[in-house]
Amino acid sequence: MHTFRGKEYPCCTSLTMGIIGGKWKTVILYYLIDGSLRYNELRKKMPSVTERTLSLQLKTLEEDGIIKREVFTSKPPLKVVYSLTALGKTLIPLVQSIADWGNFAVKEFADQ
Repeated sequence: MHTFRGKEYPCCTSLTMGIIGGKWKTVILYYLIDGSLRYNELRKKMPSVTERTLSLQLKTLEEDGIIKREVFTSKPPLKVVYSLTALGKTLIPLVQSIADWGNFAVKEFADQ
């Protein structure tokens, strides 16, 4: 059994998939590889995700310590920026490998 931030997982693979699995989490992480993005910038990059789903996925990734949410209130309008934490940055090679495989699959096997 593996325990991470109060949650138990039966193996290391289930821990990893529990943190980055699902339809949108890896997509969010992929877009944050190059740097911080505001909520609306993420929404524009992922037009088919609902606002509710995006908000929930961001909250879960933040709770797991993968991304950080910074709120800037010094001058209106309110600005919220998301970025990878140090732990989140360790996922970059994994997320990049997933993206690379997707590109490979499209090039080599999409028409079969």
